[in-house]
Amino acid sequence: VGLRKVTKNGQLVRVIDFLGENRRKRHQDWKDRFKENTDRMADGSLLAVAEVLKCLLEVQSGNKVLSFREKKMLDRARHMLITEMCTSRSVSETQAVSVYEKALQKAKLHFPEAM
Repeated sequence: VGLRKVTKNGQLVRVIDFLGENRRKRHQDWKDRFKENTDRMADGSLLAVAEVLKCLLEVQSGNKVLSFREKKMLDRARHMLITEMCTSRSVSETQAVSVYEKALQKAKLHFPEAM
């Protein structure tokens, strides 16, 4: 069918820890960044999706405007992270958003609102 198994709790902990890290990467121009992020999203790994979300949030926090395609990708990454946590931990969407928001606050970022 092409679907992967639901992420285990240990992987979710790694994702939350990663989102809370205060490490910042230099971001290349938008074309290279978009290609790299597209490849990560296609990977299917929850950690790769978290990397995309954090990368785009860091770009946004640097007062740069995301392209429409990057905004859509950010929204898709947000949705994937939330639904994965809701499914694997049996929590509500509000609770999942709260967990991610707390993690991102450590890195001085904010979890985005849905488009």
